Amino acid sequence: MAEYNEDAYKFARKAYIEYSCPFERALLSRCAGCGRSRRLNLAEREAIACDDPAVREHCIAFYDALRMNAQFALKISPGVQWPFGKEIRAECGGVRGLSAVLDGPADEATDIAATVMQARERFGDAAAFPYSEIMRAVVHYEPRKRRS
Repeated sequence: MAEYNEDAYKFARKAYIEYSCPFERALLSRCAGCGRSRRLNLAEREAIACDDPAVREHCIAFYDALRMNAQFALKISPGVQWPFGKEIRAECGGVRGLSAVLDGPADEATDIAATVMQARERFGDAAAFPYSEIMRAVVHYEPRKRRS
């Protein structure tokens, strides 16, 4: 059996997906949804693309601020690659926490782009979001357990 060529996959992914979603892991784990995302199948893998580049910039700003604020909450040193489980906790817990702050659904019905845009209307820039409240949801988020 031939080995999988990861470099070829990354090249194909880059050529096929013009705008990747910063919350791809959250969407793939189905802890949240997004009305502006599109699911794709590439080389037997599922990927997420963003169909709205303008909103994507706001999502990226939230994603970056979320990761910066979650480092302390999840006990991650700056500059260290994040383990998958902590990345999921940050993305899923962060999106759900932001939605809860906005009195929206804090479950898989959460729409990431809509939540980010609503938060921008209420708080302004992503740096002004209430991260102390959002971090509570990040810390308490438990990824679903693997099936046996």
